[in-house]
Amino acid sequence: MTHPLKDAAAELPDKPGIYIFKNARGEPVYIGKARSLAERVKTYFQPSDDPKVGNILAETTRLDFLLTASEREAAFLENNFIQHHQPKFNLRLKDDKSFPYLRLTVQETVPGVFFSRKVAPDGARYFGPFSPAWEARKTLQLLMKSFRLRSCADAVFRARKRPCLEFELGNCSAPCVGQIGDEDYLSSVRDAGLFLEGRTQELAKTLRERMNGAAAAERFEDAARHRDLLKTLEQIRSRPKAISVRLENQDIIGFARNGPLQAIHVFHMRGGKVRESREFVLERNPSLSLEETLREFLDEFYSEHPLPDKIIVPTLPSGAAALRAEWNAVAKRRVILSVPRRSDGRTLLEWAVKNAEILLRKASDEHVAVEELKSVLGLRAFPVRIDGFDVSHTQGVETVAALVTFLVGRPWKDGYRRYRIRTARKSDDTSSLIEALERRFSRSLRERQPLADFVLVDGGLPQLHAGLAALAGLGLSDLPIAALAKREEIIYTPDRPEGIRLEGTSPALKLVQHIRDEAHRFAVAFHRKRRSKRSFS
Repeated sequence: MTHPLKDAAAELPDKPGIYIFKNARGEPVYIGKARSLAERVKTYFQPSDDPKVGNILAETTRLDFLLTASEREAAFLENNFIQHHQPKFNLRLKDDKSFPYLRLTVQETVPGVFFSRKVAPDGARYFGPFSPAWEARKTLQLLMKSFRLRSCADAVFRARKRPCLEFELGNCSAPCVGQIGDEDYLSSVRDAGLFLEGRTQELAKTLRERMNGAAAAERFEDAARHRDLLKTLEQIRSRPKAISVRLENQDIIGFARNGPLQAIHVFHMRGGKVRESREFVLERNPSLSLEETLREFLDEFYSEHPLPDKIIVPTLPSGAAALRAEWNAVAKRRVILSVPRRSDGRTLLEWAVKNAEILLRKASDEHVAVEELKSVLGLRAFPVRIDGFDVSHTQGVETVAALVTFLVGRPWKDGYRRYRIRTARKSDDTSSLIEALERRFSRSLRERQPLADFVLVDGGLPQLHAGLAALAGLGLSDLPIAALAKREEIIYTPDRPEGIRLEGTSPALKLVQHIRDEAHRFAVAFHRKRRSKRSFS
């Protein structure tokens, strides 16, 4: 049987990033990285004897992805997300062991350079992270050889009476016993810092001249050392943006829009690591400016979510000064709202915007599908909210029904509901469907909750007539309803009892199939859970 997400996997971009398999509760069950998302993820849907792949797909109901600038960036982001979410099928990277850093103890009188697995607010300067880990140790050796900085523990350094073996090997200038003056040693520390920052062209030029000179003199070992230093310099220049050594707590908000549709992608960086993201598709008045719509989103989002220390946005929203003052009062500290012009903040923002643009393209396709459905069925209004129903049982045992909700063509998990059928006759799908519809809409009427714009039931004409009877009994005869039959894929409506047949490529047909299949999956999962519990008892 073809997995329902196979088509979604085929539409992934041919770009680097991470992919996230999620279960029905929206929880990640597996997270991976890829140089090409399209090529990597499609391998999961090919025939395989690997039980792990089968278990992942058995629990997966949703496939998400995040684009990154490179495969290296994807590796760091994968590590952050796995540590934060702890997916059940990821065996690696789930402990708190992080990528390594180099620690330059500039706060000490005689600074040293050391290998470190974490960043601490201790006054030292941290550089990295490095991946793979041996790159950090290799860089440490290069630093010692090139700048001759100490790498010994403080207790060993203070107890030294004569130079150690590292001095004899040319890896340290022995500041412990005064073999180098304080000013010269601190100058070497500054050069090492410039090297680790990767922002000095003069250093790269000098290294290149030394490399060429050593090669011309046939001192190939020295030339190789300078070559390795240049490579390391390039790697440090392209350090990952998903991890910061400054331990920032900030949100990065990417924004894209097309007419009334808006897509927002939010990266949450906590403790210097991007560990989580959220995405939203909204419909707003297209006549509002970008600054006004961004202000609306920020007001809504931060009324429900905690404020970080800094919020990065593509443009300042309307009333930015008043918004800052309001946030400062709520958080009882300064909250920075800024549009970055350079550095990592700009790169992260571009990254968030790119993901928002991808999300907007998907949402636009879904908007087209809903628009076509409205036209095909002759609906009076655009069906923003669609409710899908299905019934599941085994020969009348543990009969259940499920409701799934789609907003503008996208699943909305908050609207999902499950019903244990109480009054319907055994093995009677139509009376079970009537009970589920009556319970859902009678509660909505009683509590004055929003009703659906359109209802879809799994089945043929009998299920359609059952749905019509349930709605009529509640005084909701005007609520549009249709049924989608399996196999034939015919849509039945009250006005078209002979059925509507759409082309297999029709976006409207794909949408109702998605709703029908999601309701079926949700109902079967609940039924199996109830049946297993009954069998165990």
